[in-house]
Amino acid sequence: MSEQSQSERATIQLSAEKPLTYSPPTPEMRSAQKVSRIPVKIEPTKEMPRKPAWIRAKSQGGAEVQRLKKVLRDQGLHTVCEEANCPNLGECFAGGTATFMILGDICTRRCPFCDVAHGKPRPVDAEEPARLAETVAAMGLSYVVITSVDRDDLRDGGAGHFAAVIRALRSRCPNLTIEILTPDFRGREAIALDILAADPPDVFNHNLETVPGLYRAARPGADYIGSLNLLAAMKERCPDVPTKSGLMLGLGETDDQLREVLRDMRARNIDMLTLGQYLQPSRNHLPVDRFVTPEQFAALGHEAEAMGFTHVASGPMVRSSYHADQGGLAALAQVSA
Repeated sequence: MSEQSQSERATIQLSAEKPLTYSPPTPEMRSAQKVSRIPVKIEPTKEMPRKPAWIRAKSQGGAEVQRLKKVLRDQGLHTVCEEANCPNLGECFAGGTATFMILGDICTRRCPFCDVAHGKPRPVDAEEPARLAETVAAMGLSYVVITSVDRDDLRDGGAGHFAAVIRALRSRCPNLTIEILTPDFRGREAIALDILAADPPDVFNHNLETVPGLYRAARPGADYIGSLNLLAAMKERCPDVPTKSGLMLGLGETDDQLREVLRDMRARNIDMLTLGQYLQPSRNHLPVDRFVTPEQFAALGHEAEAMGFTHVASGPMVRSSYHADQGGLAALAQVSA
C-alpha cells in the first residue's frame, strides 16, 4: 500500500458503485480471513512491536488534507491510504499529488504483508477511466501514479483497463506524466504487456516486494523470476519507458540477499528503485523481523546508486510511490537526453 506529484501523493480508490450503495470490505477480509489459507501459516502477534523513534508520520489533520478529503468524498472516491494507514498520508495529502487505485478494492491474492482486502472482486467499472480523468483535471495534477489490486479473474489481468485509463488521461490531460504500478499479470504476462505497449505509460513500475527466499511466506501465488521477467519484457517492448521496482525491508531478509536482488534488477535494466520499512498492518499479518535504521537505509541506497540505478529512494518511510514525480521526471530526462 501501498504507492504522483510528490507533495500530494494519496492513493485513491475509485468506487465502481455510487457512494450511497458502496459496501466497503470487512476488517476480516483484510486480516484473519484473508490469511487463513496461505501456505505458510501466521501465528497472530500477541503484542505489536513498538515503532522506533524514526518511524514517525506527518500529522494527518491539516487544513489542506481535510480539503482534499472533502474533494474526494464529493466525487465518490475512497482512499486506500486511509484504510491502510499509510505513514505518508499526511505528507501526500498536504501536497496535492495523487496515486489512483483502479479496478476495485478487493484483491484476488492473499499476500499477508498487505492490508488490502481479499475476496471476490466487483465487476469492472467501464466509466472509471473517464471519471478518473475528470478528477485529475479538476485537481490540476501534473504527475499521477495508477495502481490496482490483483485481478486474476480477468483474462488480461486488468491490463486493458490500465490502457483505457491511460488513453482517457492522455486525452483529457495531455501534459500529464503517467506512472503505472501494476500487478504481475500471472499467466497473462505476454497478453498484458502487448496491451500496455500499445498505450504505454511514461514510467512502468512493478514491485518485487522482497527477496526470493521469502516469496512463499510473503507473496503466495507470485513468482520472483516471473516478476523480474515482467519488468525486463516491458523494457524490451518499450525501451524509452523507465522501469521501476520496490522492496520492503524487515520481513526477515539479510543485506546480502538484498544486494543479490539489486544485482538481479540491474541485470534486467531496471532503472529506478524504492526501499522502505515494512510495517505490520495488524496482529494477523506477517510480523516485523527488524527495524532497519535510517543509516542502514542510506548505506543501501548509496550501494544501489553505485550499481547504476538512475534514481533511488531509500528510507524507513519510503513507499513505492514516494517522491514518484521526482524520480520519474529525472529518469525521463535521462532517456530524452
